[in-house]
Amino acid sequence: MITFYAYGAPNPHKVSIALLELGLEHEIKVVEIWKGEGQSPGFLAINPNGKVPVIVDHDTGLTISESNAILLYLAEKTGRLLPTDPARRQRALELLFFQASGVGPMFGQRAWFTLFAPEHVPYAITRYRNEAERLTGVIESLLPDDQPWFLGDEYSIVDIAFMGWIWTAVKMHFPIDAYPKLSAWLDRMLAREAVRQGIVTPNPLPTFGCPATAQPLAAPSTSASSGAASSERAEAVAA
Repeated sequence: MITFYAYGAPNPHKVSIALLELGLEHEIKVVEIWKGEGQSPGFLAINPNGKVPVIVDHDTGLTISESNAILLYLAEKTGRLLPTDPARRQRALELLFFQASGVGPMFGQRAWFTLFAPEHVPYAITRYRNEAERLTGVIESLLPDDQPWFLGDEYSIVDIAFMGWIWTAVKMHFPIDAYPKLSAWLDRMLAREAVRQGIVTPNPLPTFGCPATAQPLAAPSTSASSGAASSERAEAVAA
């Protein structure tokens, strides 16, 4: 049995998808990020970084945080969704690290400065939009021309890792129409039942009312109350 601590956000959704794809028995404990539960003493005892997702595998006694580390653990636990060939496995790890170190943080900063920051910072908005767009181009180049998944004909945790933030970007109105391979890949992902369930488990992303492509963005209020609300909302999405 696995206990899965989560909220409706890009990185927890990755783990939701993997658990469903692998058919692993699990229970979900929702961490109400908007209410500050991620910083509660009880949750900090589980993950000192105060972020979701986290899993506790009661079969092994292990507690694991960081979404891609969890994906790798689940794949190795089951012997599925990860190549066994050494070269293909190394490629999978490379892409997992790229997603975790580059795509997730930069897409998150784009979301924060475009949609949530209590102060309008044009330089930051431009900087992170440009970098996220550049990375989207890199992702497009990493997809094979004539095969369906990042590792060719083999669906894997690499696809699941990229799904979290690609889906969130689309929901935030950052378009991917200019990237035909990525757009087709997203359609294939959404055709999978586990993916469709995973992106709404334990709850779906919030509705983003401000299209990210709108220019210029109105400067949000800088009052303490509105800043706190924006911070909580961004925490729920970017965790």
